[in-house]
Amino acid sequence: MSESQDDPAPTEAPAGEPMFNAPAISLALIALLAIAYGIQLYSLPEGSVSSLALSGVALAEGHWWTLLTHVFLHGSLIHILMNAGAALAFGPAVARHFGPGPRAAGAFLLYFMVCGVGGGLGYLVTTADPSIQVIGASGAVSGLWGGAARLLGRWRGLWGVFDGPVRTQLAVVVVLNLLIALTGVFAEGFNIAWQAHIAGFLTGLLLIGPFTRLARPVYREER
Repeated sequence: MSESQDDPAPTEAPAGEPMFNAPAISLALIALLAIAYGIQLYSLPEGSVSSLALSGVALAEGHWWTLLTHVFLHGSLIHILMNAGAALAFGPAVARHFGPGPRAAGAFLLYFMVCGVGGGLGYLVTTADPSIQVIGASGAVSGLWGGAARLLGRWRGLWGVFDGPVRTQLAVVVVLNLLIALTGVFAEGFNIAWQAHIAGFLTGLLLIGPFTRLARPVYREER
């Protein structure tokens, strides 16, 4: 089992940490999502949302950019608020783990986008209808959750992929999204895909180690 560390010190989280001390880049991400939603509402021409949404048909036609643009589109105010709230819940832990500075901030944003792409691809390979369009940052935000799951309760380093509380968090994600699959969740004609949530979570779970090394080149992962 893989375990990451950059210090042999105890991994228990120290007492007395502030309840809310979000790094600036995690707040900037939420602002970026809000700005994108404002542009969607007030600046995009009619029909543009559909052309920027992700679907199997769009990729088959060569519209690869929809793997990125769908992350910044949302079906309603409730939709954007839910994703922004989840990003605020999970993003700060990941951003703090990556560390300060422009390099770490860039790694955080890239990690978020890669998780969004992973979520989108997970949706595409599991949906039966390639014409259904999906929008929203849920897959990318689920990736932040996956990364945060490997940090829960630790002061330094990462839990192994199936160690500690990670298994519990994975079970919660799977059960929650199976409930979504059974009940069906839609936002103004766009499918909010439960598959993307699970795929995004797994992407974040698996890639937080490599992205930590991208953010902090001296970071070591021992096996």
